[in-house]
Amino acid sequence: MAKLTFIGLGVMGAPMARHLAAVGHDLTVYNRNPAKAAAWVAVHGGMQAASVAAAVAGAEAVFTCVGNDDDLTEVVLGAGGALAAMAPGALLVDHTTVSADLARRLAVVGAARGMHVVDAPVSGGQAGAELGALSIMCGGSAAAVAAASPLMAVYAKRIVHVGAAGAGQQTKMVNQIAIAGVLAGLAEALRFAQASELDLAKVYEAISGGAAQSWQMDNRWATMADDGFDFGFAIDWMRKDLGLALDEARARGAVLPVTALVDQFYAEVQRLGGGRQDTSALVRRLPK
Repeated sequence: MAKLTFIGLGVMGAPMARHLAAVGHDLTVYNRNPAKAAAWVAVHGGMQAASVAAAVAGAEAVFTCVGNDDDLTEVVLGAGGALAAMAPGALLVDHTTVSADLARRLAVVGAARGMHVVDAPVSGGQAGAELGALSIMCGGSAAAVAAASPLMAVYAKRIVHVGAAGAGQQTKMVNQIAIAGVLAGLAEALRFAQASELDLAKVYEAISGGAAQSWQMDNRWATMADDGFDFGFAIDWMRKDLGLALDEARARGAVLPVTALVDQFYAEVQRLGGGRQDTSALVRRLPK
């Protein structure tokens, strides 16, 4: 079993770390809110560290899952950050959804210090993390991804090496672009069915076996109809992710008109007070 460190025990990081501990790895955890780390250790075991540098000392692999570019920069590149304290030959696996530019920067700094770095954003939401069934899209060298894959496998159902450093983050942007468009269409379809006074269960039965079927339809059609929006990934985070995609698109000369529009739709839902509701709350902006 390996000596590992997990930094960031939020709704995604906490269950991912739990899976690593459950298979017997020697796990140290760090969270910027120490009480959250203490509560996690009390339930799952392992060790709590008082600082990032202390957490990563002697670790063979370090996993991060924090909030955004600024958070990741602080814990990995800041004073007392992970890369400065990790040993040469160690592995850094970042599960945060951040900019591709930051992912590439981490890879360059890590390589200069003799470390492997993988940008490894995930898809599957809180449920996927809890069940150990995440899909992980990886950017980095073949050697780095090969080293990370057996460790990530305890909480993943699919691990794909999509390319060089930053490619994992770009693939996550593709994922979020696709989800945004699907949810916008699903929201309008649901409201049209309601306005037409159709039996929503029968409509779902009729269309979910054909070309309209999607994960979002299978898992959110009924809950959207019932105004249930407490299913994990929040609109605030989706807007952060879509912002990253729109920034990357501008840098690459790509045009994302639907994504930009849906991003503004989500801004409307935020103004309605739905920022912490899950992404299916997009339907709230449409009158019943």
